Amino acid sequence: MFQPFAIHDLETFPQQLEAMLNRHRENIDNITKSDENSYEKVFKPLQDLDEELGLFFTPLAHLNSVMNSPQTQKAYEECLPLLSKFSSQMAQNVALFKKIEQIKTNNEEAQTVLKHEIRDFVLSGINLPDEKKKRMEEIVLQLSELGNQFSQNLLNATKAYELTVEDVKDVSGLPQSDIDAAAEEIDGKTVYKFSLQIPSYLAYMTYGPNRKYREKLYKAYNTRAPENAEVIDRILKLKNEKAQLLGFDNYAQYALEKRDAPAQEDVIAFLEALAMQALPQAKKELEELSAFAQKTDGIHSLESYDVAYYSEKLKKEKFDFDDTMTKPYFKQSNVLNGLLEIVTELFDVAFEQVDVPTWHPCVKCFDIYEDDMLAGRIYFDLEARKEKQGGAWMNDWETHYIDAQGEKHLPSAFVVCNFSPSFKETPSLLRHDDVVTLFHEMGHAIHHLFGKSKERSVSGINAVAWDVVEFPSQFLENFAYEGAILKRFAYHYKSGVPIDDLLLSKIKETKNFQAALGMLRQIEFALFDFKLHQKLHQKDEIQSLLDTIRKTTALLKPPSYSKFQHGFSHIFAGGYAAGYYSYKWAEVLSADAFFECLDEDEGFNKIQARGYKEHILSKGGSQEMSRLYEDWLGRKPDVKSLIRLYEIEA
Repeated sequence: MFQPFAIHDLETFPQQLEAMLNRHRENIDNITKSDENSYEKVFKPLQDLDEELGLFFTPLAHLNSVMNSPQTQKAYEECLPLLSKFSSQMAQNVALFKKIEQIKTNNEEAQTVLKHEIRDFVLSGINLPDEKKKRMEEIVLQLSELGNQFSQNLLNATKAYELTVEDVKDVSGLPQSDIDAAAEEIDGKTVYKFSLQIPSYLAYMTYGPNRKYREKLYKAYNTRAPENAEVIDRILKLKNEKAQLLGFDNYAQYALEKRDAPAQEDVIAFLEALAMQALPQAKKELEELSAFAQKTDGIHSLESYDVAYYSEKLKKEKFDFDDTMTKPYFKQSNVLNGLLEIVTELFDVAFEQVDVPTWHPCVKCFDIYEDDMLAGRIYFDLEARKEKQGGAWMNDWETHYIDAQGEKHLPSAFVVCNFSPSFKETPSLLRHDDVVTLFHEMGHAIHHLFGKSKERSVSGINAVAWDVVEFPSQFLENFAYEGAILKRFAYHYKSGVPIDDLLLSKIKETKNFQAALGMLRQIEFALFDFKLHQKLHQKDEIQSLLDTIRKTTALLKPPSYSKFQHGFSHIFAGGYAAGYYSYKWAEVLSADAFFECLDEDEGFNKIQARGYKEHILSKGGSQEMSRLYEDWLGRKPDVKSLIRLYEIEA
């Protein structure tokens, strides 16, 4: 029923892929030349080919991210030009395009598929003259290779750095689990090593008492992969050229063709309005933090590498609370099991752990059942390791749809995080932020796994507009702050004692600590991304653009050596180019839906949860999200819900 996760021979994988692509070319040619012109005989088989290709290639792409090695890297890099060439050929197949244009159907889902397909053909350059089509093909290939190069440079730089701390006083104040993770015996002496992997980096930046070490780590992290400056320059030039080949003024305008936001002005106005609302409160938050650092340690000039450390101390003083107080209650296995129980209860499904092939011993796999029928599969890979790219993400693999032979396919997905690993002394313990991250990625996963569309191209997360795809993930993460939800799985890993109501109230109370500063930072990223793709900026202009935006958004200016853009993989390697604003755009939906579904006693209104599953999750990309939202609640989302969520003073 499900594809087993396996790659039998990395060395010959590119040759296997090329053979498959050649078979697909032949099949597509036969479909194009046939006398058939019905949706069932033309487009259904094309979707089957898409699924077959995804089933084959996704494991390699996934493996290259989670078990990176010279072998996976070599195979992956050799496959990229093959896929790019195939994709470009299909996107510029005039005969296929004309055949698809002629298809008529009364099925609403199929009509959406055809509308999207025709739009994508046009945006891929189907109407361009041959010379420009050839150039478009070259651009697509180069962008694919450059995105991979950007990621690999970042991963190599992250793996290459290590800070060794020899004096135990310089790790005092860190949670014991983080001290255990950093400890290493060298020549009979215990030293503590910190890397640029997120669990290790954040542990020292948040709790590390030695300011010089914090600056060293911060500088190492924010000067990673300087060679990405050249990569960024090439990416921007190619994206600008691609947009102009298609008749757009810039890449941002091109990107909005597949987005919910109607125009460039709307995106900029939305972000700048949010910034103005957050700014007064953000200034107060920074003034409070600066005064606290000066009072506590005589810090007269607060720096970027001080913010996490003194913020944590201020939170501790202000609320008598910090992450070390809750971390023992968030044992990774308990959190995961609790999350699955919550999803089971809310959405009327069941999870059953299964023993199947995976890529690492720590991976857990579960089959999903609805009405006692097998309905999907989900893999969890939650712990950090050297071979794994940083961050957290959901990867879809198989898709729910009905194929050309009338057989139902079931969906599967991977949830990947980088939490602290287990050790002999302690199990994997999560910060509350990690719990929120797991809920977030699970929100993405159920959006794909609960899809019920019969057409692959609009099933699950397929065809969901990029600037609303974060809605289900943000929606679910909001419930990770609710006491009624957390108490279901928060038990002390040693004593088994449940978390007390005081700690639960502290989590909720501190949720919006420095919320305005956090919002400004996200808006900074979004404005930088969008404006960067509105105008072609040369290498020496990119930092100037960021500095200009920071005059409003960065109340505390980063050091001049900081090159945040060299690690901004979301937009240079992760598909968010001219789309980082999506996090805030979608958050209007998620905040509004959250208040609609919130139940103070149970955590979640179960009746609304069923409606959310039926109207939002199950429909995938078969209709525009704005329509699905109105179908669910009978109204449009209220932008004020976002300000309410963050408790930002009007």
